[in-house]
Amino acid sequence: MAGLTNYAEDKIMGHLFGGTPYTAPSTYYCGILSVTPTDSASGTEITGGSYARQAISWTVTGGGTAQSASSASLTFPAATTDWGTAVSAGIYDALTGGNLIAFETLTLADFTTANPKTINSGDIFQVDSGNMKITLD
Repeated sequence: MAGLTNYAEDKIMGHLFGGTPYTAPSTYYCGILSVTPTDSASGTEITGGSYARQAISWTVTGGGTAQSASSASLTFPAATTDWGTAVSAGIYDALTGGNLIAFETLTLADFTTANPKTINSGDIFQVDSGNMKITLD
């Protein structure tokens, strides 16, 4: 991932060292963004034309570099209008609204198609299993 957001970092620090328990959501969701977020700004998520965030499940590994990778392919519904240019993917704690937890730019080597990716009406955007990653070292 390009990074955890300040929101996620604050939750982790509070949970580990501040005595403020954090209860993780039962489901995380992947969204597509047309403007890349930063640690403190949410970017711009695609909207309209049958767009909806997709539930994402994780496989976690350790051994010096902790990593969570998507454990299944993510397939978004076929766009019914032009969605524009996807530049990043975000991980959220809710199907709609909620908080952006982490994000990855689509120009990283894990994504094998031309990136950023223009999504037109009729296109289906997919992220292969294992290609959405969160790494801590």
